[in-house]
Amino acid sequence: MAAGLVPYDDRDGMIWYDGQLVPWRDAKIHVLSHALHYASAVFEGERCYVGRIFKLRPHTERLFFSAEQLGFTIPYTPEQIDAACNAVIKANKIVDGYVRPIAWRGPEQMGVAAQQTRIHVAIAAWQWPAYFGDEARTKGIKLTISDWKRPAPDTAPVKAKAAGLYMICTLSKHKAEAKGYHDALMYDWRGQLAEATGANVFIAKNGALHTPTPDCFLDGITRRTVMDLARKRGIAVTERVIMPSELATADEVFLSGTAAEVTPVGEIDQYNYQVGPITRTLMDDYQAIVRQPS
Repeated sequence: MAAGLVPYDDRDGMIWYDGQLVPWRDAKIHVLSHALHYASAVFEGERCYVGRIFKLRPHTERLFFSAEQLGFTIPYTPEQIDAACNAVIKANKIVDGYVRPIAWRGPEQMGVAAQQTRIHVAIAAWQWPAYFGDEARTKGIKLTISDWKRPAPDTAPVKAKAAGLYMICTLSKHKAEAKGYHDALMYDWRGQLAEATGANVFIAKNGALHTPTPDCFLDGITRRTVMDLARKRGIAVTERVIMPSELATADEVFLSGTAAEVTPVGEIDQYNYQVGPITRTLMDDYQAIVRQPS
């Protein structure tokens, strides 16, 4: 274990687990839980700013949608999940942090079929600084192209925020970091620009924004927020097919996501970019909207 690393199973605090707050270290599952073996789990990533979870209800609604895509029903109402998320940040005294709801199949059945498994839900929250570090906001991060591609929509439940879809993201990010990059940029199965390992991508050209059509990856909640902010500024936004060759002619590139927020990109393999005016404006506008009073 790296020096100074605090493992996530050995921390102080409270986690909401199947309807009640329990001490952090007591929130455990069995090693034969179906989710561990067959990736039958869905989750959300949410940010808390000044004690308020940004876009909480859209995140909760997506959690329920993802569960439906994986063929199971969350045994709580959206209102109960919203209340639980708020209870967790209050119990852990989180002002600015990250919230992780997750729902998964339990250990009642072992095998591909799992209709009789119990569905569990847990929600944790912790303090979390900038995903790529503060320096990334001024210089931009370094990306490399992943060897893995986002799957076609008829091969996986690509609209769900499902655990199994992130396996190739972990592989891609590990390889990128080993080569000295911050993250990897992924193409889709057709060779078109798709997304990074945990964030959507935008390119700015001639004063307008362009972003890939999300037909095989998540249409991120932050992605939609950024698009709205851009349009309010009078910046044209187009969702379309973007081919890798367009990386050579982009004026600016940035990522968007709950964890990444709005993060400028300074390099994608042989291409270099400045942190330009559109990126800086949207970074500022995003920080303003997430911290505005409710």
